[in-house]
Amino acid sequence: MEELVIRDADVVDGSGAPSYRADVVVDRGRIVSIVKEAADAGCQRPRARRELDAEGLTLSPGFIDMHAHSDLALLRDPDHSAKAAQGVTLEVLGQDGLSYAPVDDRTLAEVRRAIAGWNGHGDDIDFDWRSVGEYLDRLDRGIAVNAAYLIPQGTVRALVVGWEDREATPEELDRMRQLIAEGMEQGAVGMSSGLTYTPGMYAKDAELTELCRVVARYGGYYCPHHRSYGAGALEAYAEMVALTREAGCSLHLAHATMNFGVNEGRAPELLALLDEALASGADISLDTYPYTPGCTTLVAMLPSWASEGGPEEILKRLADDETSERIRHHLEVIGSDGCHGVPMEWDTIEIAGVTDPALSHYVGRRLDSWATARHLLLTDRLAPSILQHVGHEENVRTIMRHRVHTGGSDGILQGAKPHPRAYGTFPQYLGTYARELGVLSLEECVAHLTSRPASRLRLPDRGLVKEGYRADLVLFDARTVAPGSTFENPRRLPTGIPHVLIDGRFVIEDGKRTEVLAGRAVRNSPM
Repeated sequence: MEELVIRDADVVDGSGAPSYRADVVVDRGRIVSIVKEAADAGCQRPRARRELDAEGLTLSPGFIDMHAHSDLALLRDPDHSAKAAQGVTLEVLGQDGLSYAPVDDRTLAEVRRAIAGWNGHGDDIDFDWRSVGEYLDRLDRGIAVNAAYLIPQGTVRALVVGWEDREATPEELDRMRQLIAEGMEQGAVGMSSGLTYTPGMYAKDAELTELCRVVARYGGYYCPHHRSYGAGALEAYAEMVALTREAGCSLHLAHATMNFGVNEGRAPELLALLDEALASGADISLDTYPYTPGCTTLVAMLPSWASEGGPEEILKRLADDETSERIRHHLEVIGSDGCHGVPMEWDTIEIAGVTDPALSHYVGRRLDSWATARHLLLTDRLAPSILQHVGHEENVRTIMRHRVHTGGSDGILQGAKPHPRAYGTFPQYLGTYARELGVLSLEECVAHLTSRPASRLRLPDRGLVKEGYRADLVLFDARTVAPGSTFENPRRLPTGIPHVLIDGRFVIEDGKRTEVLAGRAVRNSPM
């Protein structure tokens, strides 16, 4: 007898097709049968050792977070309800060109410092890996949800070239290509870049194109945080489209927003650019989060010249009064490349988190000047994280309707007051944008969060409620599902999602986190 039958569920299967009522039978981590309209057909109902009454609930595939910053959180927090309670069954890590593999001892120390605002310093983590494969093996020991990994181009550049603003030598480029190939062979699904973050932003297009050629050979995709989401945003998007077409590589645009005053109402221009490329054969997808503010680190706002050489060099420049004044002028008058070419408006910057308890009174406050920002960077040694209130609701809604759109939280879990998207992205899509605002139908919305990302990741047995597919499933109440997280209380869990299964095992049961660690590394299958 099979393990579980989910009875009388309203199945939204992830394909975008209309929902239907069915009994769904699960055994050994797979969906083994789907009996449609079983209660009304008068046929013999399927039986199993356990029966779950899903009357009034919607059954969908598990949600795939295409842009996650849980690289260390999955290791330090077995509970990980921030994602599991949303119905997320798979996260894509290694984002924005900076993560923790491949590294050597020097690079690991530098990266830990550089992205402490994203993931914490990592003092509570045993970094017993150096390669991509070893990191994936570490995940395979058991984590809350499944995880795939993108090779971080900035980390690779730091390992081979360092943190200097210069072109790679031919020998260094060969070494980077080798590291990308090794990472893909070990199971990475593609490569990411952070082209407003050092040292990845120092790479010219020719270098990125060569690395993308390697990714393409293994059937992976390139996921850039491109060079601007503000001034010159459309040009930056066009640059990534042209680069990946030259390389023959699939493109997935990270948190594809149009921010700052210069881009208000310009989302249709972005979509027209993408539609033209798609019509001519380009393979493009994108993700967004359903909120207007962004979230990153305060140090990321600095001009690239001020960040050259890595964290210790940044701190030296900040401590020097003359250099500090140059940084201020660049930020406030010229427009830093770290701040997307837009002159800084300090009141758009809200402190989300610090690591020094003595600075905790700054959390939740807007900045008033460069002097305050400089003080925080020096005292907290580059670790403060921020919210940046520069988005536009019209752009958010327009982009999420596009046919190649997927959902990504870009969820940073660090800090006393993180962005609510970390805990609320997927119920925000379902409850606010599908049910309340009608921007997407429920069926469309679920497809954006399940089968579309599964297709981008080339997963042959995830993303649909279909016989033979993995039983990564979510049961939610479409009438009540809603994010609990708000900007005032960002760590509250969602409501209306009573059950989440990974490989047929209950990760969330009756609205509570179980002790099950069903997540594992999801590896690329080389072509």
